[in-house]
Amino acid sequence: MDTVTKKDLVDRIADKTGSKRVVVKRIIQDFLDEIVHELGTGNRLEFRDFGVFEIRARAARTAQNPKTMEKVYVPRKRTVKFKIGRLMKQRLFSDGTDPKVARAVTNNPEPRAAGDGR
Repeated sequence: MDTVTKKDLVDRIADKTGSKRVVVKRIIQDFLDEIVHELGTGNRLEFRDFGVFEIRARAARTAQNPKTMEKVYVPRKRTVKFKIGRLMKQRLFSDGTDPKVARAVTNNPEPRAAGDGR
């Protein structure tokens, strides 16, 4: 598995579109800045068939340090949740790695267990 950087994406898009790399880089950076801004203001971002980004609050809790077994207070915090969209899910998991998606893509009903009686 390789790591793809923002520069790699800029290069690919610039090559595909014939645009200057500096223009593509500015557009991508502006797009990313807008995502961060919208999430920072508490807004939900929905990109149809790609996915949804939203802020979720995690409640404060008491955890345990596994080395010392000492109880540790973990304060409430906000985190970003990403829920994968339908099209992305189909493209990424159509090889059968995700049983829910594999059934949806092939339109097969849920497999029955032996002796299920249905």
